[in-house]
Amino acid sequence: MREQNKKAALQFKNVDFHYKNTEGKIPILKNLNFSVADGEFVSIIGASGAGKSTIFRLIVGLEALTSGSICLNEKAVDNRSGKVGYMPQQDLLMPWRTVQQNAALPLELKKENHLDRKTVKNLLEAFGLKGYENKYPHELSGGMRQRVSFLRATLSGSNVLLLDEPFSALDAMTKLYMQEWLLEQWEQQQSTILFITHDISEALFLSDRIFVITETPITALKEIEVPLERPRRQQDLDKKEVTELKNNLLEQFRTRV
Repeated sequence: MREQNKKAALQFKNVDFHYKNTEGKIPILKNLNFSVADGEFVSIIGASGAGKSTIFRLIVGLEALTSGSICLNEKAVDNRSGKVGYMPQQDLLMPWRTVQQNAALPLELKKENHLDRKTVKNLLEAFGLKGYENKYPHELSGGMRQRVSFLRATLSGSNVLLLDEPFSALDAMTKLYMQEWLLEQWEQQQSTILFITHDISEALFLSDRIFVITETPITALKEIEVPLERPRRQQDLDKKEVTELKNNLLEQFRTRV
């Protein structure tokens, strides 16, 4: 496992959050604390509706905290909009824009257009998209669309990337390939990734640690260290200790269905 820098890239400190409806307040997070180290890959797993995506929405700034604070690189940040890279489950590429134009969108929003052509051209090649610069989203495979979406997230300029089930819509073979590709990009960029998934095998293959949501409202996250060194291969998931861990996690979720 990669040795982690002691600096925290992301921290939740005593975070409370609730929704309001006609019946009153619905608590989702209560006094939640957790930390993700700089350069770490952490996955979040939990049942549907448990609050995984709500955590992302709070980090991005799409929802407002009820109380507490969220820190980026050990500094409390009130306005986090645009300060983290976010890759949703659907790629959300704009169909009227080319691959290069879609990828460059964060630079345009930050008014850094002078970086567009050179920066994006170099990264397109690194992401295996050379020759597709002027293609439109409908001309790409699902895996290639997700590469463009990930490139767009990295061009946010943040060292913290949030990936919300980015491979769930892909076929099985493409998904395995994209998992390996993502680890290669993460190793090269030395970024910090928080990754939501319903796939326990995916979480085990990708992550340094796994946060398990076991209750709602969320008062704590159960932390699991993945017993695999890096670099990894898909075959490593067949190791006895990993298989036992996977079966234990499956059993936990089976009892909650």
